Amino acid sequence: MLDRQVNGIAVVIVAAGRGERAGQSAEGPKQYRRIGGRAVLDRTIAAFRDHPAVGRIVVAIHPDDQMLFRDAVADPGRQVSVVHGGASRQASTRLALESLADAAPAHVLIHDGVRPFVDAALIDRVVAGLAECDAVLPALAVADTLKKADGDGCVVETVPRAGLFSAQTPQGFSFAPILAAHRRAHAAGLADFTDDAAIAEWAKIPVQIVAGAPDNVKLTFAREIAMADERLGTARTGFPDVRTGNGYDVHSFGPGDHVTLCGVAIPHDRALSGHSDADVGLHALTDALLATCSAGDIGTHFPPSDMQWKGAASHIFLEHAARLVRDKGGRIANVDVTLICEAPKIGPHRQAMVAAMAAMLGLDAGRVSVKATTNERIGFVGRREGIAAIATTSVVFPGELPA
Repeated sequence: MLDRQVNGIAVVIVAAGRGERAGQSAEGPKQYRRIGGRAVLDRTIAAFRDHPAVGRIVVAIHPDDQMLFRDAVADPGRQVSVVHGGASRQASTRLALESLADAAPAHVLIHDGVRPFVDAALIDRVVAGLAECDAVLPALAVADTLKKADGDGCVVETVPRAGLFSAQTPQGFSFAPILAAHRRAHAAGLADFTDDAAIAEWAKIPVQIVAGAPDNVKLTFAREIAMADERLGTARTGFPDVRTGNGYDVHSFGPGDHVTLCGVAIPHDRALSGHSDADVGLHALTDALLATCSAGDIGTHFPPSDMQWKGAASHIFLEHAARLVRDKGGRIANVDVTLICEAPKIGPHRQAMVAAMAAMLGLDAGRVSVKATTNERIGFVGRREGIAAIATTSVVFPGELPA
């Protein structure tokens, strides 16, 4: 059997971009976001790794993304190597090609890391085209009517679409000519080519079009990533990573004229004693959120021995816990707080509490619940010695529940 690494067609996957148009995400740039429970880049690499014609695969990543790549592509396989990309797609591609030069392949495919739906049939068409020419471009005939506008956004003409195509990747090339073209463009200070077929055209390398694939979309905007996730959702066989946390807190009464519960100050003939503002509702909910990402408890982050938290408003604690959850990619599905007290009455303040917590957590009020009950005059709560709270929250994290 031939050694695929030596005899197969090499592949360059360009994945060093920052993906600003896709917006910010705790998962990182768009190539590391998860669709159907797997990172976009992991799916892209797998499409080529599993193809029998493919040998070495070089992935160009941003220097800051080494850990993201490791987490996204847990088992890349021995044929996959990584290089650090440059300041542009063109620079990243050239650096990846240079990494192949010492043991140069006959041909190379160059592909966008954020086109995860490339299929074997499309790869086959590009590879077949390379038997006849030095550059192959998969493309789709333009179907939409095209308009040309001036600087003010006014249409100045309709552009005939006959003979117009939208370019896709992977674009295939004889290795030596495309590397030489990249080197010439770099030496000439030309850095604004938007794809490798454009560099081939500039270098007078004839480019042959083969049929692209409608599903081979490039994920550019957040909505496209969400649609890709929805598309793959029906094929999931695992379970979503939904985690539930709960928390409990209690504070005794002391002298004062109000209590603060779930972020709302309520007039009362006593106050709750505590190092901060003693908001039992927010303290219990903070612990519940921390539990969903194994981040300890409220005392871990805000120890009572630290005087900077003396008298602090408890929304600081809750918002900190919510940030930790979101930094790990979690989405808070709902929160529920039960206050246990004989007095004061909670009902008149319930809506204000819901609104306050919704604002702290950035949630719709319909995902926030506040309930109250007495302790039927039993125990310290029943004797009106203090107030207790129980909180529960559900958070959905990226990926699937491990088997």
